[in-house]
Amino acid sequence: MNVLHDAPFEHAPGAMSRHAEDPDWWRGAVIYQIYPRSFQDSDGDGIGDLKGITQRLPHIASLGVDAIWISPFFTSPMLDFGYDVSDYKQVDPMFGSLADFDAMITEAHRLGLKVMIDQVISHSSDRHPWFVESRQNRTNPRADWYVWADPKPDGNPPNNWLSIFGGSAWQWDTSRCQYYLHNFLASQPDLNFHNPQVQDALLDAVRFWLDRGVDGFRLDTINFYFHSAGLEDNPPLEHDQRNAKIAPAVNPYNFQEHLYDKNQPENIAFLKRFRALLDEYPGTTAVGEVGDAQRGLDIVAQYTSGGDKVHMCYSFEFLSQEPLSPMRVRSVMETFQEKAPDGWSCWSFSNHDVVRHASRWADQVHDRDAFLKMTTTLILSLRGSVCLYQGEELGLTEAVLDLRDLQDPYGIQFWPTFKGRDGCRTPMVWSETEPNAGFSAGRPWLPVPPEHLHLAVSAQTARDSLLAHYRDMLAFRARHAELVKGDIRFLDGGENVLLFERIIAGSTILVAINMSEQAAELSLNLENHETMADSGAAGWVENGALKLPPYGSWFARKGGRP
Repeated sequence: MNVLHDAPFEHAPGAMSRHAEDPDWWRGAVIYQIYPRSFQDSDGDGIGDLKGITQRLPHIASLGVDAIWISPFFTSPMLDFGYDVSDYKQVDPMFGSLADFDAMITEAHRLGLKVMIDQVISHSSDRHPWFVESRQNRTNPRADWYVWADPKPDGNPPNNWLSIFGGSAWQWDTSRCQYYLHNFLASQPDLNFHNPQVQDALLDAVRFWLDRGVDGFRLDTINFYFHSAGLEDNPPLEHDQRNAKIAPAVNPYNFQEHLYDKNQPENIAFLKRFRALLDEYPGTTAVGEVGDAQRGLDIVAQYTSGGDKVHMCYSFEFLSQEPLSPMRVRSVMETFQEKAPDGWSCWSFSNHDVVRHASRWADQVHDRDAFLKMTTTLILSLRGSVCLYQGEELGLTEAVLDLRDLQDPYGIQFWPTFKGRDGCRTPMVWSETEPNAGFSAGRPWLPVPPEHLHLAVSAQTARDSLLAHYRDMLAFRARHAELVKGDIRFLDGGENVLLFERIIAGSTILVAINMSEQAAELSLNLENHETMADSGAAGWVENGALKLPPYGSWFARKGGRP
């Protein structure tokens, strides 16, 4: 067996400029999510901002990712921290200005990073001028821009729909003497996508940011855009199906099968309108967030197939509490392949809405660092694009906060059984010695957990650090087209080893990942396979058998270079 060596990868600004002429750069791209409130504060008010993002872009570029996704920074009362937009075309002053955004996107592009921004268009803030006008009466020009309905004869809401944030999805309004729909907070009324004027206005806002040079969008709650115009009651969900959920277990939202409040067929036509707009700007893309526990992969398949809707979606398969295993990973991947042979998914293990996977999964293992290196290797080897969440490259764990420190209305509502999302939103740790870990000169909006300090960027300079592993694995992925855009075929690796091939243009990379704490040994036909030494993998071949240490991996190429 030969050992194959590749030229070393230089982590340098502009390294990702290879995508400049590739309109399909998004296919297999690695996207780094920035939660702006918690990334870097430049003015000492304790809240991260756009200038802070610009300041820290070199760190992101040094990782070797392809793009950044910035969570909302638009004008907002911040009752849901920017996911309640009151002006789709302005930067909230706490984050800076449009000039700061323009400077940030210029610097990102100079460093070879694409820029994607959140678009929260299923709902707005109740302080948005559209809603302020809509709620005045039933005859104003925007009276039908939101979802209004009369009460039942007994005064109750028009149906049994529930809010993800708890309680009824309907809020009584005394001006119109009607209920309005809110799938989230009562201060986040749902826009009425059945009205073409609403669609036009939202697409106009999307065009505004395209004209400013953004490369794509993350579409929040993409399957919530349309509701059933008939306002039918949702049926109850069978008890044995309630274990699959996108809301915390204490939330009765999980008790319903959400047939009528989301996932409506009319959404397809709107997504085609959205895609047609993006196609006017070559090289732009969109990734949709699919929030559904029962049929998430079906919706992802539907929304990404055919090349005329969104380019890619992600669902909650790998954002749930369910532990990782070779069988589970293979099942999710093969199910998606079967449902959407021409579709494309985007995988993530952590984001701003769920418990960080460094706690969700790694709290149950003895060697957290080895486990997190394994999950890094795993997600960067699977077919699909990838979203990495700020701080996961450092191994940040879920912060445990006191009730007095909580900011998230979700956590305050369901405390103490569910503590909300603040634990994954604490500030990025840049320095183990600077005040507030280098995040801010002022008091941070959420505390910096003391247990995060030893994980700071400045502390992870060793070649065996988790941060170094992310950089090495991202560089390895970028060097090999099989891992970026290739097909995938799973093989039998037994109970503990995920074994698969990535294939493109006649070239195949065999990937073996031991997902357990025990060493593993596989008897494989490795004729004509060349071990890829540049992977930094820990596995080896001895007497014709592949040996993998706990959480170890191994890569080999079969066939010529693509």
